[in-house]
Formats: sequence, structure tokens, C-alpha cells
Amino acid sequence: MHISDSHVETLLSKSGLATSEQLVALRDQETAKNKSLQDIVVENGITSEKDLTKLYAAEIDVPFIELNPKEITHDSLDLLSERIARQYNAIVFAEEDGAKLVAMADPDDVQALNFLQKQLGSNIRVHIATENQIQAALDVYRGGNIAGELTDAISKDEAAQGFADEAINEADLAEDSPIAKTVNLLVEYGIKAGASDIHIEPREGFVVVRYRVDGLLREANKLPRKVLGALVSRIKILADLKIDEHRAPQDGRFKISVGQLTYALRVSTLPIVDGEKVVMRILNESSKPATLPELGFWGQALATLQQAIVQPHGMVLVTGPTGSGKSTTLFSVLSLLNTPNVNISTVEDPVEYRIQGVNQTQVNPLAGMTFESGLRALLRQDPNVIMVGEMRDKQTADLGVQAALTGHLVFTTLHTNNAATCLPRLLDMGVEPFLIASTVRAVVGQRLVRRLCVDCRETFPPDVLMLGEVEKTFQVTKHGGIPELHKLEEQALADGIGKTDSKAKLDTSTLSTTSSAITTLYKAHNDGCASCNHTGYKGRIGIYEVLDNSPGLQGLIVSNATSEQLNQTAVNDGMVTMQLDGLIKALRGQTSIEEILRVTAQD
Repeated sequence: MHISDSHVETLLSKSGLATSEQLVALRDQETAKNKSLQDIVVENGITSEKDLTKLYAAEIDVPFIELNPKEITHDSLDLLSERIARQYNAIVFAEEDGAKLVAMADPDDVQALNFLQKQLGSNIRVHIATENQIQAALDVYRGGNIAGELTDAISKDEAAQGFADEAINEADLAEDSPIAKTVNLLVEYGIKAGASDIHIEPREGFVVVRYRVDGLLREANKLPRKVLGALVSRIKILADLKIDEHRAPQDGRFKISVGQLTYALRVSTLPIVDGEKVVMRILNESSKPATLPELGFWGQALATLQQAIVQPHGMVLVTGPTGSGKSTTLFSVLSLLNTPNVNISTVEDPVEYRIQGVNQTQVNPLAGMTFESGLRALLRQDPNVIMVGEMRDKQTADLGVQAALTGHLVFTTLHTNNAATCLPRLLDMGVEPFLIASTVRAVVGQRLVRRLCVDCRETFPPDVLMLGEVEKTFQVTKHGGIPELHKLEEQALADGIGKTDSKAKLDTSTLSTTSSAITTLYKAHNDGCASCNHTGYKGRIGIYEVLDNSPGLQGLIVSNATSEQLNQTAVNDGMVTMQLDGLIKALRGQTSIEEILRVTAQD
């Protein structure tokens, strides 16, 4: 849907969303960025696409509809072919009193309306929906049948003879070839399934396609072995890699648009015994950075981190294993600090999130660009804020500490099990204890856990045996007992953790604890539902601990205290441990006890 600039101005003025001065500024941005005023308004957070569409619907007197793809039946879809629906960006979503209810992104499209009336008859009622909702509804036509579509693509005439590993010709790799369609299908289904990674893995007699969804790998399909060569070559062409190099690993990147969103795919190839394996990391470049509360920070952890990131200098460390969301946390923090009067420079491996206005540098060891050399160069670029993707050696750690001492705010990551272990790790790298004590502002330890599906999660009253296990496993007594747990849950609810959405089927506005007992726990539904692909979980959320480098801790660091001593002192100072944070989020209905234990059992 495209709303004219004049209409956008009228809508913003009438609704009081923008003053005349703001409209002038928005117009200037429109000219500078060569975008429509509608896009600039949404980009600046003046209003959302949905709310702007609602205002426009009221203005032109066309009812607004919020489409739910799960409620659209195939009987309704069958009234209009997929080809026509996609061509005119319209969909029949229901029938009512003999009238066909049609949702359109642009109800002002006279040509589309005339054609739809010829196809469906004159008794149609037109509604307006957002572009994204129309696209999501159009995907219902496919029904998620990746196996059928891949089989159809591969079984084309060209596929039967052109996919031998030894003989790959230009026709096999053309834009309109079956193998190109196969790659597009693999990527599209990965995006729609909410996957973070796509694995294409050769085996002796076939090729396995697996998606990592919510942190767990799931097998999606098996392809004929004969497609491997063309499949890998097509991906290499997209990622600008050498298609004739099969003995060395390669890394590349390409972009794809699905609906109205742009995704970057980070490609990694690796020679294995059975051929070349390809892994594609999916990054949504259209997504806005989440706020710290949206990531799952609350209470003292949120306050400590917010205070640390506004310091004029010092170091903030984020720790956790690979795939624990460290880059996402730093992406959100840097976006908060990203203003025209702040020079932010990063050196990363790889650059996962592109942040407009931030100077981002990719590590390239072959060209001599390491974390150490990149950081040395950044320090000569007059930065205010520096982000180093990872501290891997003494030289980088020393440079980071020196930067923090000389008036820079430094963000970096380390691979340690928890926040307290991070400080002795710096000692192991050879950084002097007094330098660690004086430069580190805060340390964030984190993991990602699967979020319970809000459409099918269930509550249950725990029995005595389970309560005993929970109190023992999460060391509730050590953290002040049930009364303190109750206070923490109250604070979490007040900070919006587990706050009930108006559409949620289960009310989570009441507490799961009293001052003397745990009364309610949440679990995944055994068979899940269609919304969560019958897993019981949908999406992920972070669990965190944020260690504040208090004067007491600084004294322990200088005296070379152990990580256990540092951790206990931080807990005494009020730090909520990662496992306890997970328990609070399980009590708030965001995840399950089993999921917290799965992720934190080794800590």
C-alpha cells in the first residue's frame, strides 16, 4: 500500500502525531534519503505501518482488517487463484451473508477492483490490510509443503540430466533454472519457519536440509545426491564465492527480499568427506533493534546495564557461548547509543548486524586485519564508543583496557560460562588486576531459552515433590527463600516480564508465587499447536545476569579472588543469577522449568 505524501501529512496532522515543525523535518529526510514520506514516518517511529493503515482506512471509509493467516480457510482461498491473488495483492479471507470478504493492500487500485469483481462477482466487500499481513496470508496458499515444492522444482526436465556433480553447465545455474528455484524455496521456507540457520549437508547417497529453529536443528527434507554440485554452485554465485574452489572453506554473503522485508544470508562452505557442506545464517536486516526490556532485562540487571552504557569511559563485557545472543545484545546497546554526536566504531568477525551511522569493520586475517590491528586503527579514528567483536588474546585485551582508560567506552565479548568467570579470564590473558578493577563497568552473562508458545502453553499446580526439586535445583534458600522469590516476581511483572498480551489465550497477569509458596508453574502443551509447529515453543528469550563492578568486587579482583568468591559477592550485592532469572521467567509463563535446566544445567 502506498499512501500519497499529502495524505500522510493530513493523517499525521489530524491525529496529532506530528507538529508542523516535525513534518518539515520529515520532508527533509524524505528528500535526503529518497524514500516516500510514508516509509520515513514508520522508520522514525512516529507511528507503525498498522496504525497508519488504520488512519488511512478511516479517512477513505474502508474497513480495516487485521488478518490472521491461521483463520483463513482453504475454501476461501480456492475462490481466487494464487497467481491472481499475488498479482493484485488481494485475498479472500471469508464469506459472510453471501458476500465475499476481500482484503487488499491498496483498495484504490481500480484496475484490481474491476478484475476481482469479474472473478468473484459484484457481491464483494473490500477491506484494507497492511502489506505484511497480506503477504503472510498469501503464504497460506503454499501450506508449508516444502517437500512437495522442492520435489516439483527438482523434477523438472532440466534437473533430470543437468545436476551430475561432474558436469554443471550455465543453464543449471541460471536465474530461472530449477536449481535456482530450489535455493529460493530453501531460503524462503527457512525464513518463514523462523530459522536462524539453514544447513545443507551432503551424505553418501543424498543431501540433508536442516533448519535451526529456536536453537534446535530440525530435518526438513532430503534431496537427491545429484543436485549437490549445482546447489552449492548456485549458492556460491549468489554469495560471490569461487565456484571452482572445493578444497578450502569460503565465507560470503548475499541478500534476499521476502515480502516487504530484506534478509542477509551469511554463507559458509566447508569441505567434508562426502562433499561440500553449506551453512547459511539468516539475518533480518529490516528488523529494528529490540529495547533492553524487550530482550528480557529487568530489575537491577536492567538498571546496572543502563548505568554502565552511559558512562563516558570504561568497559562492558558480554559473555556466553556461541549462539547465546551476545551480538543481539550489543546490537541493541549500540543502537541506543547511536546518535549524530557520537562516533561509534566496531571491529567484528563477522559483521552480523548492519547499523546505519556506525563504522563497522570486518576482520580479515589474510589481509592483516585482525582484532588487534583493527583495534589499533580504530583508536586513531577519534571514536567515542568502540565495539570489539571478541577478545581472543592478550594483545587485544591490553589494547581494549588501554582504550577504556583513555576516555573510550569499550564493548566486547568473551566466551565464559558466567559473568564472574569473565574477570579471572582477563587475568589469564595477562591483564593486570588493578586495570581490570578500574576499567570494567559491568559484565553481562547470558543464554537463550525457548519461549513457550502463547497459543497453547498450560499451567499446572506443582506437587510437593516437584516443589522440593525446584527449590533444591535453583537454590531458592540461598537466594533468600520463597519470600524473596515472590518479591522478584512482583518486580518482574512490574517491569513487564510476562505481561499478558490482549490476544493471549492464557492470562498471566496474576503472580505464580505468594510470600510463602510457589502456586503455579507453566509447561508446553504435549502436542503443541499449528502456531508453534507442534513443538510447544515459539521464539526465544534471553536469561541474564549482570555483574556490577562494585567497590567490594574491585577489592576482590585486586586480591586475585576466585570466580566463586566474585560470584557470591555479586549475589550478596543483589545480582540475580542467570538460573534464577530463568526461574522468574518460568514463573511468569515465558518459558518452562525444563528449558531453563536444559540450558543452564552445566553452569
